[in-house]
Amino acid sequence: MATAPESGGANGMGIEAGMTETGGRFSRRAIIAGALGTAGATIVRGSGLAAPVAAGEELQADYNGLDTVIWPPDLGQSNRQVYFKRSGHTLRGTFLDYWRANGSQAVFGLPISEPFALNGYYSQAFERVVLQYRPEYQYVEAPVLHAAPIGQTLARANGDLTTSSGQRRLGGGDPRSGVWTPLNPNGSSLANALERGALYFENTGHTVSGRFLDWFNANDGQWYLGQPISQTFQRNGQTWQYFEGGALRLGQNGVSRAPLARLAMSRMGIDLTPVEKNGLQEYRESLFVLTPNPNPIGPEDALGRKWLEINISEQRLWAYQGNTPVMTTLVSTGLSPNDTSEGVFYVRIKFRSQTMRGFTSETGEVVGFGDADSEDRPAGSDAYEVEDVPHVMYFTQNAEALHGAYWHYNFGNRMSHGCVNLPLDVAAWMYGWAPLGTMVWSHR
Repeated sequence: MATAPESGGANGMGIEAGMTETGGRFSRRAIIAGALGTAGATIVRGSGLAAPVAAGEELQADYNGLDTVIWPPDLGQSNRQVYFKRSGHTLRGTFLDYWRANGSQAVFGLPISEPFALNGYYSQAFERVVLQYRPEYQYVEAPVLHAAPIGQTLARANGDLTTSSGQRRLGGGDPRSGVWTPLNPNGSSLANALERGALYFENTGHTVSGRFLDWFNANDGQWYLGQPISQTFQRNGQTWQYFEGGALRLGQNGVSRAPLARLAMSRMGIDLTPVEKNGLQEYRESLFVLTPNPNPIGPEDALGRKWLEINISEQRLWAYQGNTPVMTTLVSTGLSPNDTSEGVFYVRIKFRSQTMRGFTSETGEVVGFGDADSEDRPAGSDAYEVEDVPHVMYFTQNAEALHGAYWHYNFGNRMSHGCVNLPLDVAAWMYGWAPLGTMVWSHR
């Protein structure tokens, strides 16, 4: 199901140098574990979220501080701004793209604030998460938006922690007592949990398992939820668990993010006052549709995150909304020695049209990018140029992209220098359908 991108090539590469539930075919849990760098393991050591403030302190929103933090750049379609009548707030740029890509209202909820600075990052609050732009991830193989580390603030606001530090267990026979205490790494409780398939996070000393783990894996939890800071417990007839970036709850309708308590937003000084529409268009997904789906195989209004799967062996791509396939097509990936990369990636930058230039060695390997007369051109290399390549969507740091190909109709066979060539009608549709942050899983 979700596929990853590769090193762009002449027939598909040309970015400037330096820019850089189990289905029939795969186990989603195994794939995401691979993305975490823990395939075949049960322990996670790293964390994608910014470090929380010191114990006893509160994160505080700073609207004046927006001038002092790095703003997300507009990369491709991400300069659009829309209005949400129900919440009375706007969403634009990279935040709008990532919201659309990763489940939109069903996963994150609607925006409930305008942008502000929080612990040094450009941030915005949603009903179920506070997202932050992380510029240090702009040129690595990871999303550039992460959840803010507000889990303890939310837990205190909801009455699930009794101390400001959040380290002391609840008392008085409260069923939540002890859920904040890290598991003994050498204890029998952890050993039993691991035997049952739990994922253990060494940094926080807690595990995620069962349906919460399924949700975590299916929704890029390492970036959009962070590591667990409690074990599960019962609250108001539901099962809850807190994470660095929020909380999950399990009820009759399954697992979902817990809505952020208004009190938690107040504690952080986040202004939830609605703003004027000021002539902005109201959000609807059709705003981004450039052309109809040329090969529909399922409903496009399904819930869940958007993602792409590229099967290099079959030379075929599938587009998914959650677990629902919505489109499939034959493609042309990289021809040796410029094989398309395998792994989990994300759409990082988009161009409606781009001229691609680069250099190949005598063996046909791509050895650089630039104009034919560039000083950086490797000695003995041949220059190539492909003009006006349509609907370019880069997904790896090796300049591999999904894009339309007007120079051949040999889809189903390898043809490119590493990019993923698409039929023109598919590329036009996908450019509108798949925003920045869309996951791409490439495999054999």
